[in-house]
Amino acid sequence: MVSRQARKKDEQYLIQAKQRYDKQRQRNVMAKPGIHEFVVVLDHLKGGYNVPKIFRSAEAFGAHSVHLVNVDWFDPAPAKGAFRKVPAKFYDEFASCYTELVNKGYTLYMLVAESEDVLESSCCYDVTLGVRSAFILGHEAYGHSFDTADYPQIKKLSIPHFGSVESLNVSIAASIVMYEYVRQHNAGKK
Repeated sequence: MVSRQARKKDEQYLIQAKQRYDKQRQRNVMAKPGIHEFVVVLDHLKGGYNVPKIFRSAEAFGAHSVHLVNVDWFDPAPAKGAFRKVPAKFYDEFASCYTELVNKGYTLYMLVAESEDVLESSCCYDVTLGVRSAFILGHEAYGHSFDTADYPQIKKLSIPHFGSVESLNVSIAASIVMYEYVRQHNAGKK
């Protein structure tokens, strides 16, 4: 049983986290795109620690922007200031995000876990990633929110791993694919 004091502390944390989110989301409108053309699409991710950690990596790797599809508010503290530096675009549904990115000439790649669709996917190290790449990361437990059959143009990417786990943490997978993009597209670019 959780003590009254512990509940009060948790409630206080949530209030402060929401205030941080609201403040940094307002500052996000001034964010400038990174030096690279890739974007990261967070498709229905839980608003916990993974979302701000992905922002932190996106800022480090010079992402153009992060697109959030039906992602709840999150505590931006683990992003270490990156949420206010990397442009964020918010959508209620994937179809709107998809249409915008396709109209801007992006090649879309969805990351799939080794346990799902691996036979239909390409290893991210074996694919020449387009200059305008969009990496779609699905919900940690449920995967992508859309039916892949409705979007046959989206290419499937996997990250090889050799242990017995089914998949990597979503923020780690995002970092790996961002690194691979930067490695392929002038890693020394400043």
